[in-house]
Amino acid sequence: MPHILVVDDDVSFRFFLKNLFALQGFTVSTARNGNEGLTLLGQTLPDLVTLDVMMPEESGLGLYRAICMTPAWRHIPVIMVSGVTQEAYVHALAMNSMQEGALPEPFAYVEKPPAPETILALAHTALHRPPPQGVL
Repeated sequence: MPHILVVDDDVSFRFFLKNLFALQGFTVSTARNGNEGLTLLGQTLPDLVTLDVMMPEESGLGLYRAICMTPAWRHIPVIMVSGVTQEAYVHALAMNSMQEGALPEPFAYVEKPPAPETILALAHTALHRPPPQGVL
């Protein structure tokens, strides 16, 4: 089964995503921040990463940069799931790019709270699998 890494500092949201994906048969690992996410990426290679933007210690943007710049990881699709609006994220990405170099856009960007159907459809599309049928 595909493996999804969920990186989010909100324990309730990590629990929500972990259970949502697990109920679909995915293997799920979770991390509380970008540093934990980096550690898990070094230990196991997930097929998909969901990533919050604003986190303590290492931000989602920092982890996203590491994913994009590491040859063994850059193929992994990333779904940004954040309370930060997409417009604010694009602005932050542009500012960061001016300082550290341009990054590609993530596979998808979803504002919190996402509808379960939306996040599942994106995950299935990113993993090139047929989306689930019907409502959870």
